[in-house]
Amino acid sequence: MAFPGMQDIRIGDLTVRRFGYGTAPLSGPGVWGYPEDRREAIRALRRVVDLGINFIDTADMYGPYTAEELIHEALHPYPKDLVIADKGGQVRAGPSVWHPLGRPEYLRHSCDMSLRRLGLECIDIYQLHRIDDKVAFEDQVGAMVDLQRAGKIRHIGASNVTLEQLAAFRKITPVVSVQALYNVRDRTNEDMLKHCESEGLVFLPWFPLNNGELVKPGGPLETLAKRTGHTPAQLALSWLLHRSPSILLFAGTPFVHEVEENFEAAKINLSPEILARMDELEMKKA
Repeated sequence: MAFPGMQDIRIGDLTVRRFGYGTAPLSGPGVWGYPEDRREAIRALRRVVDLGINFIDTADMYGPYTAEELIHEALHPYPKDLVIADKGGQVRAGPSVWHPLGRPEYLRHSCDMSLRRLGLECIDIYQLHRIDDKVAFEDQVGAMVDLQRAGKIRHIGASNVTLEQLAAFRKITPVVSVQALYNVRDRTNEDMLKHCESEGLVFLPWFPLNNGELVKPGGPLETLAKRTGHTPAQLALSWLLHRSPSILLFAGTPFVHEVEENFEAAKINLSPEILARMDELEMKKA
C-alpha cells in the first residue's frame, strides 16, 4: 500500500505531492514580522525542497510580506516542479489583526507586489484570502479573472468561503482549490470537504495542528502517540492525509528538525483502529 503523503494530486493542470509546506510560521508572534531565527527559517525552506516537497502555500499578509521574501531568498531560482500558491485580499494593522480588503485595484496591486517579492512572472495558484463584505462580490472575483487573463496567475483558488459563496464564485470563473479550517479536532468544514470531493476540487486544510493545541503536552493525541511510536504532530498530519484523497496538506514550521519530523507523517499508514480512535476526537459543538 502506498503511503498517502507520498502520492501525487492534481490541482488544475499541475501535479504535486500531497504533503506540502505552509509559510505562515515564517514570521513572528501573531504572524507579524520576521521569525526569531531568520537563518534557521531559510534552512527550513531549503530542507523542504531537499525532501522532495513541491507545494508551498503562502500569502502576502504573512509578516506581512516576510514569508514571500524568505521564499525568494531561500529558493530562487525555483526548482521546475515547485508550485507556489499565494493569497491576496487582506491587510494587517498589527499582530493577529486581519482585515479583508477586496477592492479590485488593491487585489491587482497585491498580486503585482507578490510577483515582485517572489521573483515570478506568474503565480501558479492565487487565492482570494477572504471575501470583503464591503465590496461587490462580482468585483472581487472579477479582479481575479482579470489577473488570470493578464497572465499573472495560472489558476484561481478560494479561501475561507461558505458553500454558497463558492457556488457564486464558480458561476463567474473555474476554481481549482478551496482553503478552509480543518483538523482532527475541528471539522466545522466537513461539508466543504465533501463538496470538494464530489466536485473534483482540491481541499487545503489550514490549522492542521489546531493552532498547536494538538501537540501540547497532555493534548488529545498524547496517549495514541505513545502507543504508536509517532509524535502527536505526525498523527494529526497523517490523519488528514488518510481522511480524503482530495486533501493537499501543508504543514508549516521555521525549524529544520520539525520539517523533518513532520515529513515523516507522509510515510505513515495508520491502521483502521487508530483512524477510528482519532475519528472520535472531534470537539463536540456546544
